[in-house]
Amino acid sequence: MWLLLIQVGVQVPYFSMEPCSPGDRSPNRLLCARTAKIYSLCELPRKVKALVLKQERFSFHMTPVEDGKCDTLCVSQNTSSRPSFALSTTDSFLLRYYFDPEKKRYFRLLPGHNNCNPLTKESIRQKEMERKRLRLLEEEEQQGKKIARLGFNASSLLQKSKLGFLNATSYCRLAHELRVSCMQRKKVQIQSSDPSALASDQFNLIMADTNSDRLFTVNDVKVGGSKYGIISLHGLKTPTFRVHMHENLYFTNRKVNAMCWASLNHLDSHVLLCLMGIAETPGCATLLPTSLFVSNHAAGDRPGMLCSFRIPGAWSCAWSLNIQANNCFSTGLSRRVLVTSVVTGHRQSFGTSSDVLTQQFAVTAPLLFNGCRSGEIFAIDLRCQNQGKGWKATRLFHDSAVTSVQILQEEQRLMASDMAGTIKLWDLRTTKCIRQYEGHVNEYAHLPLHVHEEEGIMVAVGQDCYTRIWSLHDGQLLRTIPSPYPTSKADIPSVAFSSRLGGAQGAPGLLMAVRQDLYCFSYS
Repeated sequence: MWLLLIQVGVQVPYFSMEPCSPGDRSPNRLLCARTAKIYSLCELPRKVKALVLKQERFSFHMTPVEDGKCDTLCVSQNTSSRPSFALSTTDSFLLRYYFDPEKKRYFRLLPGHNNCNPLTKESIRQKEMERKRLRLLEEEEQQGKKIARLGFNASSLLQKSKLGFLNATSYCRLAHELRVSCMQRKKVQIQSSDPSALASDQFNLIMADTNSDRLFTVNDVKVGGSKYGIISLHGLKTPTFRVHMHENLYFTNRKVNAMCWASLNHLDSHVLLCLMGIAETPGCATLLPTSLFVSNHAAGDRPGMLCSFRIPGAWSCAWSLNIQANNCFSTGLSRRVLVTSVVTGHRQSFGTSSDVLTQQFAVTAPLLFNGCRSGEIFAIDLRCQNQGKGWKATRLFHDSAVTSVQILQEEQRLMASDMAGTIKLWDLRTTKCIRQYEGHVNEYAHLPLHVHEEEGIMVAVGQDCYTRIWSLHDGQLLRTIPSPYPTSKADIPSVAFSSRLGGAQGAPGLLMAVRQDLYCFSYS
C-alpha cells in the first residue's frame, strides 16, 4: 500500500503514479497527464490530505464546488473513464486519517483497539458521542421546555377542547404528551440508615410496583455481588424530592437475570428473582417477601419467608395474575418454559426451539407470551398439557432476538422490541405489525420496554444510554433524554415511569437510576 498526498485546492485535472525507471515496480513519483510534469512525493507541500492506494495506476480529478475550492477527489483507473470511487475531503474519516474539528487538522488512525491508543475509530466515536451528549444537556438546561409537536401548547390544546375538536380521550392523551415535553430533571435525595453504602453502591436495576409507591432496587456492591432494597416514594414531592431507602441483610454474589413483582399474599407482596448459578451452586428462582425489609412491613404483620426453587439457567420470569394460573410463575430457560405453582410445587414444561428471553402473562385470556433469542414470539395456552399438541396459540416473528414483550390492556395488541433496535406494535388478531417506533438503539443488550396506556406513551432506554419517549398512538418520538454520565456499557440507566409516583398525591414523571444517583423528571 502506497501513500499518495494531494494538496487541497490544487486544480490539476489528472495525475497517475509512475515508477522512476521501467525496471522499478515501486511507484514513487506523481505524473501530471495534462502538463506532463513529474512531481516527486517528497516535493509535495506539507499541508495535505491523504489517500492510501492499493494499486499502482490511478487517475485523479479534483472537482471544484461553487466557491472555486476543490473538495472532492474522484479516483478512477487509467483504462476507465468512469470514477471507481469518490472521496469528499470534508469527511471526518479519510480512510486511515481523521479530521479533528476542534484542532482543525488531520491525525493518522493508529492500529489497535486498546485504551492506550487515543486515535482508534472506537475512541473517536466515543468522543463524538460525548460531545453530542454534553450539547443536549446544555440545551435542556437553557431551554427548560421542549415542544414535541409544531404548534402544540397548553392554550391551543384547551381552545381545541372547548371548540369540540377534541374528545375527552384525545384531550387527556395530548395533555400527557405536553407534560412529557416539559419534564425537567431534579436530583432525588436518598435517605438511608447506612449513608456510606449509598455513596459506594451503584444502581443496577429499579422496578416500580403496581401503585407506583415503592421502588425495588438491585444495587451492585463495591466488593462484589448484589444487595436489594426498597425505596418508599411517598416523600417524592416538589420541591424537596426526598425518599427513604429500606434495606435488609440479604446479600448474594450471583447475578440477577430477571425480576418481577409477585402477588402471593396480597398485591405485590413478594419480588420474584431469577439468579444465575455460580461454581457448584445452581441457579434458582427466589420469592423475596417485601416484609423482610426493615421498617417496610405494617405493624403486627409477620415478616414472610424466603422461598427458593431450583431452576437453573433462567433467562426471564413472569408472575401470573390469571385466575386459571393462580399463584403461579413462569421462567424462561434454554429451549424450555417452566410454569410452576408456588402452593403445590407442580410444574408444567413446554419445549421450545430457542432460549426464552422475555415473558408476560395475559390477565383475562389463559395465555403466556414468550419472546425468544431466535426472534420468534409465541403464546402458550395454559389449558393445554405440556405433552399435548397445539399449545402455541399465536406466533409472531422479529429479525433479531426479542428482549421485551408487553401486552396492552385490551389484550388484542402486543408491543415487542429486539436486539436490532426494532420496536413493533402487533395486532394479535391478524398477527400483523400495525406500527413501528423509530429511534431505539440496541445491538446486544437485554433492554426492557415500559408501556403506559393511561398516559399514551412508551419509554425505552437504548444501548447508547439515551432514554426515549414515544407517543403510543402515532409512534412520534416525543423526547430524547441524555444520561447525566458519559455513555458506557456499564452505566445504562434503569428507569420507571408513572403519572402518580408515590401514590395519588405523588409527583408524576420519570425516575432514572444511574450509578449512585436517582433523578426525577417531573412534570412542570
